[in-house]
Amino acid sequence: MMESFGNGKVTATFSKTGELLRLFYGSSDYKQFIEQFEVGVKINDSAMIYLHNDINNLYNQKYIKDTNILQTEILNTYFNLQIIQTDFVPIKENILVKNYRLINQSNRNLAINLLIYSKVLTNINNDTCGFFKDDCLIQYNHDYSLCIFSKEKPLSYQINNVQANIMEGVIGGKDYIGMSPDSGISYDLQTIEPGEEVNLNVYVYVNDNKEKCLLNDLDNEINRIRKIDIKTEFDETDKYWKKYVKDYDKLNIEKSDINEKIKKIYKRSILLFSLLTNKETGGISAGMEVDEDKTKCGRYSYCWTRDAVFVTRAMDILGMKTEVEKFYNIFCKKTQSKTGRWQQRFYTDGRLAPCWGYQIDETASVIIGIYDHFKKYKDKTFLKNNLKMCENAISYLQKYVDDVLLEKNQLLPSYDLWEEFEGVTLYSMASIFASYHAMLKIYKNVKTILENNRLKVEAINKKTQSLEQGMIDIKEYCLNTFFDDTKKSYVRNVKDKKLDISILGAITPFEMFLPKEKNIQNTIERINMTLRTYTGGYVRYEEDRYMGGYNPWPIANLWMACYNLEMGENKKALENFEFVTNSSSDYGFLGEQVSNESMKPAWVIGLTWSHAMYIIVLEKLKKKGLI
Repeated sequence: MMESFGNGKVTATFSKTGELLRLFYGSSDYKQFIEQFEVGVKINDSAMIYLHNDINNLYNQKYIKDTNILQTEILNTYFNLQIIQTDFVPIKENILVKNYRLINQSNRNLAINLLIYSKVLTNINNDTCGFFKDDCLIQYNHDYSLCIFSKEKPLSYQINNVQANIMEGVIGGKDYIGMSPDSGISYDLQTIEPGEEVNLNVYVYVNDNKEKCLLNDLDNEINRIRKIDIKTEFDETDKYWKKYVKDYDKLNIEKSDINEKIKKIYKRSILLFSLLTNKETGGISAGMEVDEDKTKCGRYSYCWTRDAVFVTRAMDILGMKTEVEKFYNIFCKKTQSKTGRWQQRFYTDGRLAPCWGYQIDETASVIIGIYDHFKKYKDKTFLKNNLKMCENAISYLQKYVDDVLLEKNQLLPSYDLWEEFEGVTLYSMASIFASYHAMLKIYKNVKTILENNRLKVEAINKKTQSLEQGMIDIKEYCLNTFFDDTKKSYVRNVKDKKLDISILGAITPFEMFLPKEKNIQNTIERINMTLRTYTGGYVRYEEDRYMGGYNPWPIANLWMACYNLEMGENKKALENFEFVTNSSSDYGFLGEQVSNESMKPAWVIGLTWSHAMYIIVLEKLKKKGLI
C-alpha cells in the first residue's frame, strides 16, 4: 500500500507505516530523488529502533479528513513511547514537512536521539555526494540538491559509510563533504519524563541548482524556511484542501445520506486528480510510480491520452473546467505528432516517455474528449481553438481505417488498449467510429462561427460526407469481422478470439452498437460466464494473468455498471458499483486490480482511470436516483 500527497510541485509517497518511499520534485511523475529514507530513534542505551519496521511497534495511519495531510501514529510497546508523525507539503512552500510529536507513556525517563538515514538516487552521469553545511545535510549532484534540516541544532551527522554504524544509534565522522549518496543526521531530543512530550519539525527541501547556487544562495533559502511558522502553514494547508474538496463537490455528495465509503472514495478522487495533474500543462499521470526498475511492468507514472480523457470526463463532472482545458489546449497540442497521431505515453510535462508502440484509440479518444467537454460548457471558441488539432487527428485516423479496411498494410500496427496485442481490435475500431461521430458534431458547431469563411465551410462539408461514409464502413467492418459464429458473440480480435471487457466500449461510451441488439445480448451472457470471478468481480479478458493473478479490475466492473445502466438493469449496476466501493482501501483509494483473496486494492493503488470511472458511474447512479 502507498499513500501520497503534495502541492503540484512537490509530491511524496509513504508506506502504511509512514516510511517515505518517494519524493518527486517538478511534478508528480518527474523527478524522483529517494532511494531509501529511514528514520529511527535511540532510546536510552538501545540500538536504533526503526520507526517504520520494528517488531515492537504498533501502527495507525490516516489522512486528516478531506486533506492531503497524512498522519501516522507509532507506538513502541517496549518503551511505551508514542510517536505521532504528521507529513504534509504546504500549498505555497515547496518543502516536505515532517513533524514528530513524541510522548512518553511509560513510568521512566527516556533519553531520545532521532536519526535519519537518507540515500539519494545516483548514477555515473549525475553522481550524488554528501555535504554538511549550516547545520543542514545536503545531498547534491549537478542538477539538484536534497536538503534535510530543522530549526533545532543537530547532534551529529555522517557523510560516508553511514550504514556501518547507524544501527547502533550513533553516527559521526570527520568528513563534512564526501563522495557518497547516503548520509545521516541526528537530533538530540533530550530526556523526556513520564507524561511529557517533545516536538521536532524536520524539513526536506529540493533545490534546483540552476535557480539557487549550492555554494552561495542555498544558505539563505534554508534560513528562510527555518523561519516559517509551521503551525500557520499546517492550518493553511488543512483549510486549503478542505475548501478544495467542498468547491468541487458538484454532485453534492457531502450533504447527502450516501454510504460513507462512497463519500470517502469520491473525496479522495477529487484530491487525487489534483495531485496527479501537472499544473503547467494539464497532463494527467495514470498513478504514482511503483515500479522504477521495471521488474513487473513498464512503469506507471506517465500520461496516456486515453486514460486522461476518461479522467477529464470525470473532472468535468466535478467542475474542474480549467484543468480539463489545460489538458486539451496545452498538453494535447504539445504532444501531437505532425502525422496527427499521439504516441503511447508522455511525461506530464509533455515530453515523450519510453514507449514500445502506439495505440490508435488514444488518438481517437482526444477528439471524443474535446467534444464531451464542449457538451458540458457549450463553448464554441474552445472547439474552434482545437479544430486544427482534431482535423490532423482525424486525417491520421482515416489513413489508419483505409489501411485496415483496404488491407494496405502500409502503417505500423497498433497495440490494443491493454498494450499486449498488436493488431486490429474491436475496441480500437469502435473508438474511431465514435471519434468520427464527435468530429461531425464539432464541425456542425464550428460552422456557425465560420460562416463567413466560404472555403472553410465548403471543406467542412466535404469532410462531413467522408466521415459519415466512414462511420458506415467501420460499423460494417466490425459486424463482419468481430462476430464469432462459433461462440455466437463478439470477440476482441480475430487472432485469439477472446472475450474482453473492452468489447463493451462498442456500446458504451462509443455507441456503435445498441445494448439490446441480440448479438450484444449473447456477448454479454458469455462475458458473464467467462470473465466474472467467484467474488463477483470482472477480469479484463479470458485468462488474464497480468501480475500473476486472475484478479478483477475496478474499471471492468464499472464498465459493466455502465452497460447495465444502459439496459435499465439498475440492480445489477448497483452490484457492480458496490463491488468496487467495498474493495477500496481504508483511505478511499481504488486500485488497478482487486485481490480475490483479500478483496482489497492490488498492484497500483490510486489509479486515476479507476477513480475517473467511479465518478462517471456515480453521476449516472445519482441522476437515476439509485443512490
